[in-house]
Amino acid sequence: MKITIETKVAAPIEEVWRAWTTPDDIKQWNAASDDWHTTASTVDLRVGGAFSSRMEAKDGSFGFDFAGTYTRVVPHELIEMEFGGRTALVEFLDRGGSVVVRESFDAEETHSIEQQRQGWQAILNRFARHVESRR
Repeated sequence: MKITIETKVAAPIEEVWRAWTTPDDIKQWNAASDDWHTTASTVDLRVGGAFSSRMEAKDGSFGFDFAGTYTRVVPHELIEMEFGGRTALVEFLDRGGSVVVRESFDAEETHSIEQQRQGWQAILNRFARHVESRR
């Protein structure tokens, strides 16, 4: 099953794209809640290139690597990726001064659909706030 989420970012496409694809930016926004953070991030933004983000609870109780491979990259338009046997598509829809970022991803079986939707949406909302706060 695919889950789709989206947010609108009040910033030009160039700023949105840069924040999504730059490791230093990713470390600032990539968490679903304030008690988590991303401690490391790598991006090789090309077909066949790898990505990885180390996500950890701030209290040190748990952490995991979200990692995979880019399967399609169209600058300022879309990124497709594969991770752990699942896939995701991130679309960047330029609306002239703002950008709709839409993510569609394969659900996993450990957490409920609603938990997954809420977690990914929380990260996407943090992304929008991060980009907009830099303006």
